[in-house]
Amino acid sequence: MSVYDEKPWLKHYGNVPPEIAQPLRPLTDVIERWKDCDDRTAVVLEDRTISYPVLWSMVNRVAEGLRRLGVQKGDRVAIILPNSLAFLQAYFGILRLGAVVVALNPLYTSSELAALLMDAAPRALIVPPQAVDRLPSGLPWPVCIADMNNDQAVEEKACAAYPQASSFSAWLSLPELATPPDIEPEHDLALLQYTGGTTGLPKGAMLSHGNLWANAEQSRLWMQDIVSADHQDTILIALPLFHAYGMTVGMNLGLLIGARLVFMVRFHPEQAAFWIERTKPTLFPGAPTMYVALAQYAAQHHLDLTSIKGCISGSAPLPAQVQEDFEKLTKGRIVEGYGLTEASPVTHCQPLWPVDVKSPGIGFPYPSTAVRIVNASGEDVPVGEKGELLVKGPQVMQGYWNRPEESQMALKEGWLYTGDVATMDEDGYFHIADRKKDLIICSGFNVYPREVEEVLYQYPGIEEACVIGVPDPYRGETVKAVIVPRTGVALDARALDAFCQERLVSYKRPRIYEMVDHLPKSAIGKILRRELSRTAAQNDQKIGGKEKT
Repeated sequence: MSVYDEKPWLKHYGNVPPEIAQPLRPLTDVIERWKDCDDRTAVVLEDRTISYPVLWSMVNRVAEGLRRLGVQKGDRVAIILPNSLAFLQAYFGILRLGAVVVALNPLYTSSELAALLMDAAPRALIVPPQAVDRLPSGLPWPVCIADMNNDQAVEEKACAAYPQASSFSAWLSLPELATPPDIEPEHDLALLQYTGGTTGLPKGAMLSHGNLWANAEQSRLWMQDIVSADHQDTILIALPLFHAYGMTVGMNLGLLIGARLVFMVRFHPEQAAFWIERTKPTLFPGAPTMYVALAQYAAQHHLDLTSIKGCISGSAPLPAQVQEDFEKLTKGRIVEGYGLTEASPVTHCQPLWPVDVKSPGIGFPYPSTAVRIVNASGEDVPVGEKGELLVKGPQVMQGYWNRPEESQMALKEGWLYTGDVATMDEDGYFHIADRKKDLIICSGFNVYPREVEEVLYQYPGIEEACVIGVPDPYRGETVKAVIVPRTGVALDARALDAFCQERLVSYKRPRIYEMVDHLPKSAIGKILRRELSRTAAQNDQKIGGKEKT
């Protein structure tokens, strides 16, 4: 028997059960279970609140609107919305009808959206009014305009500028969906979540209702010492809901425990302070950069953060000093989690309960999650040795949309090959030794060099380009482009940056452009990306603060 089969982490689990006890459920269960609780607020808005019964009614009305639009069970529906009531309504309305959510970043450029829409082939699109002018021309699918807080007048004004569109909020006047389809949680898809993977080419991770519900339930069990259905928690959600982390640890977990959800469109310390003072959140999932900025703001403005009982930090490694400083301010617990889109996304987390373990690290595996670390031959490595991290559990995806070969590479006998290099100590506590080979993590977002390089190669005068990440105390990493101009061409970095601004969302755009005579290559002509990263590290090249270099 392998040491990983023995699951040494279980002896440190405290009150957390080793397995999920309940059968998998449709994801809409996280709202439906509260549909008769008139006294429980689901969403806090600027000028009103939405109760769970009202939210459930809204979800069913949106589902009816989608049905009248021609959407059927199994169809994909793309939502390109910021954090908002409309996102919540659209997301669960799609699921209630048995259709599949395709959640896309509303900051994507037209070319980025076009590529993903072509791959997903959605039956319909739901977009905010301000996105109308960025929609690719000649769309073959019906478009619905959704204001963040259901202002129908704003939607109709946008529809006038895009005549083939219709109003999302008009659906809220329809009767509720009469006959929702049966959902098989283990098999029926709920979400296509796009991720670059190790190749940088966008792939839709196919996540079932059961995958997403299981990860929310695993998160609830992990946090049961600080959350309870007996009282109502409040979750401040600044993470984007189109991102698997914010979707699960913010929205789905929050609804599962019947919490009040407070949405921020984007994180700003000033706005976070407003909502903290007004709503006294008990949970604040986020990324390290958020905790750094909020801690600085709180210290300067004497902001009381003591309502916050727990934070799961994800998307980037959590520095020990950030963890210590934030816990002093909140008197709560902030822990680092680990996951990937293909696992809905959480697989590991540091314990929220008192336990004598080593920190930093990514902690223990979630309940019902099996883990192995293997060498290049696929054999389990001993305790303390490095190898590739493999995970298996109810949260692991069904595969990649329309990518059978890549699905077979990522999933073997139920094991998800993460591509990350990890170690496990004798307590079953895990550490990540190295991230995926080429991945850059900027402000908690994954940036895949190949995608940025493909944009750079469209610019006239570039012979070769290679993209790497360099340390950034604010973003974690910043994108750097190393470029070989064509012979006789003098490239203007400002013009090149303007070109990238039109084609890449902000966090993907290079902040450093270095022009060189040649790029290091292997004997077979492969550009040695790691050699460039090593050179940048030796030169201690980094970018500071928020300013562009």
